[in-house]
Amino acid sequence: MKQILKVFLASCFVLSLAACSANSNNQEKPLISGEKTDLPSSAAMTAPGNLPLRGEGGGLLGESADTSWIKNKETDIAYGTISETQKLDIYFPDAQSQAPYPVIIAVHGGGFMMGRKTGGDVKSMLQGVSHGYAVVSVDYRMSGEAIFPAAISDVKAAIRFIKANAEKYNLDADRIAIWGDSAGGNLAALAGTSGDDDTLNGDNQENLEYSSSVNAVVDWFGPLNFLLMDEQFAAAGVTPKMGKTSTDFSPESKYIGENITQNIEQTKKANPENYITKNDPYFFIQHGSADTNVPPQQSVDFAQKLTETVGADKVSMEIIDGAGHGTSEFDAEENVEKVFEFLDSVLK
Repeated sequence: MKQILKVFLASCFVLSLAACSANSNNQEKPLISGEKTDLPSSAAMTAPGNLPLRGEGGGLLGESADTSWIKNKETDIAYGTISETQKLDIYFPDAQSQAPYPVIIAVHGGGFMMGRKTGGDVKSMLQGVSHGYAVVSVDYRMSGEAIFPAAISDVKAAIRFIKANAEKYNLDADRIAIWGDSAGGNLAALAGTSGDDDTLNGDNQENLEYSSSVNAVVDWFGPLNFLLMDEQFAAAGVTPKMGKTSTDFSPESKYIGENITQNIEQTKKANPENYITKNDPYFFIQHGSADTNVPPQQSVDFAQKLTETVGADKVSMEIIDGAGHGTSEFDAEENVEKVFEFLDSVLK
């Protein structure tokens, strides 16, 4: 069996995080509530109304990922027929290969309401081409265009498209990982746990003869259980950077289509925990100890529930000391290499 990084559970974090002190200018001092790891984070700069500043290029402050160094690529490929949004880009390694490439599907963040497949938050995912992977970056419908389950339906449709067209693009349909950050982390995790569940296929009817299952998931600081986020922040004595999740105007409520507390059944359907089965893929989960956008306890609890079902050898969980929501610690070379070590151990 291929070696997977050791699982770190909540009990391992408390002692090490209790000693945390103030970090760099874009970080806040972590707080600890009792014996939980519900710790805060510094978040991206915010626009009026507490919305993150994301421009047309995606990424924070409109930052776009630099793809000029990637010579082999095909862009704006339609994977669906419902919306002009349903497009993906495929980036290939420079070295040509007769064998099909293993695949990393990149899913951008943005609160389910902003961001693009070219956003700066996918730049580390694009490094996959330097590790022998084809990287497929996906656009999906934002909550302003279509509410849940449109976004996850699009992601699952993109996975099926990749499998249906694997031979055309020299992709290996049997070696697929999905990697997302923030809202994209939710979608990546949800795609991972619902791979054998068709209830989230939604209005996308293309390539239904193919499964949307994947072999590995990388979840960077995704919001997972929306209904517990306010409780977890309150337990830590933290004021969430984006305001309460249980308001009409939170990104999560906009995504569900109404206040999350007014449609609990639908909100639960957006929680990856509710689809966990023993057949789920390998997971690598990272969260910052100083995240005030999404409580770190979200990732801790999810990792625990995964482990209880699929086993510790398939779940890797790490709290990054002092890191905020998508801060530089995640894109640091050492950390990105750690992610690729995980992916290589599963897909190669």
